Amino acid sequence: MKTTDRKQRIARIITLVFTFIVVPLVILLLTLVLPASADTAKYYTDLKLAPAPAIKVPDYSRFELKNGMVVYLMEDHELPLVSGTALIRTGDRFEPGSKVGLAGLTGAVMRSGGTQSHSPDELNQILEQRAASIESGIGSTSGSASFDTLSEDLSEVFNLFAEVIQQPAFAPEKFNLAKLQTQGGIARRNDDPNGITGREFEKLLYGDKSPYARVVEYATIETISRDDLIGFYQQYFRPSNLLLGIVGDFDSKTMRSQIESKFGIWNPTLQTPKSDLPNVAQANQSGIFFVDQPLLTQSYIQMGHLGGQLNSPDYPALSVMNAVLSGFGGRLFNEVRSRQGLAYSVYASWSPQYDFPGVFVAGGQTRSDATVPFIKSVLGELEKVRTQPIATRELAFAKDSVLNSFIFNFQDPSQTLSRLLRYEYFGYPKDFIFQYRKAIEATSIADIQRVAKTYLQPNKIVTLVVGNQKEIQPTLASLGQKVTAIDITIPQPKQL
Repeated sequence: MKTTDRKQRIARIITLVFTFIVVPLVILLLTLVLPASADTAKYYTDLKLAPAPAIKVPDYSRFELKNGMVVYLMEDHELPLVSGTALIRTGDRFEPGSKVGLAGLTGAVMRSGGTQSHSPDELNQILEQRAASIESGIGSTSGSASFDTLSEDLSEVFNLFAEVIQQPAFAPEKFNLAKLQTQGGIARRNDDPNGITGREFEKLLYGDKSPYARVVEYATIETISRDDLIGFYQQYFRPSNLLLGIVGDFDSKTMRSQIESKFGIWNPTLQTPKSDLPNVAQANQSGIFFVDQPLLTQSYIQMGHLGGQLNSPDYPALSVMNAVLSGFGGRLFNEVRSRQGLAYSVYASWSPQYDFPGVFVAGGQTRSDATVPFIKSVLGELEKVRTQPIATRELAFAKDSVLNSFIFNFQDPSQTLSRLLRYEYFGYPKDFIFQYRKAIEATSIADIQRVAKTYLQPNKIVTLVVGNQKEIQPTLASLGQKVTAIDITIPQPKQL
């Protein structure tokens, strides 16, 4: 395809997006903004939020191939576009501790390394000519592969997508390049204070050897070979380990036929994959930890402890509790930031995971000399929500905030399909969406105090500060706990 044709195709996509999305959005914004001039709220508590609209799951079909692969199809003919996502039951939590980084490299080079029928350059060229994309990756709890294409190119792009999943070539030169890029990331990992704070906080909670907190090092990357990538791929990439979801402008009958043609005959002989989940326990039960960064003029703070999972019956009430504490109009924002002026940003988050304990974390950024008052103030607000009933207006505002933000997870069919795939992947009920919403609506003031008292555990709070030690006055020791320094020096490779 000529460059001119490709540009015309891209221009068509832009025109469609502008016509069907941008223009209607501008009209909607104008209808919302213009009437507001007649009755403008003077304070956030005066805002009148409309009831959250009902969540509707678009029609979809689900079927299973004879080889065990599960497929979801959801038609959406608004635009001539099709996208698909495959979830693979794997994750870097299953890689050996001596080869941290193996799963990430496997997921990256699956795509960048081309297929057995198309070299990396050929694959890139075909997709570029069609303004299409295919991506792959492996995270902590799952692997994924995805594609996006115009509906008129669906057949060809889907064939390439099937190749990437079933026949990756792991080209040696792309493997070597991926290793170099990973090493570059290691070298830069201490450049961002936010990155340091999040990484070291997870280590303090899960332990630095935990699959949920360990980090890639030069030494672990050095031990990884191309054969390791092939072995990791062969261990986990099989039809019975894969869920595929496709949404967009297609005919389900034709799409099913193509899926059966390209994936139905896929029956690799593979070893049994490792599937036992790692044990999780809080590594440090309390304490104050500090990373000295002399060039900083502010402190980055996180404090908290291990949390729970989304399938907890108290997760909805905890979501509302979280909205009472955090966000615009939340207690931390109003008290710590607005009234006391102690923070540039302040937040709290009860962040559960699907199948292992997540974290509760509160934190923010503040000037160096306000570090200790900031910590005390945040802890004080946590204690208040544990011991004192919240106000009726707080409950109403928090519930409205949760519900109105929750519906944004279902703005289009692709987001809804993604949720359905995740729920099946982790074994959640199909109506989890609706169970969660009903439970939010039923949450009471008594529920908030009960879950706050039960789940917020002051005696287990670990506090991490990344900042300039000389500028923090009063010192962290004034908080009455032992302060432990953390060394974030990057272990250097044997040979640079």
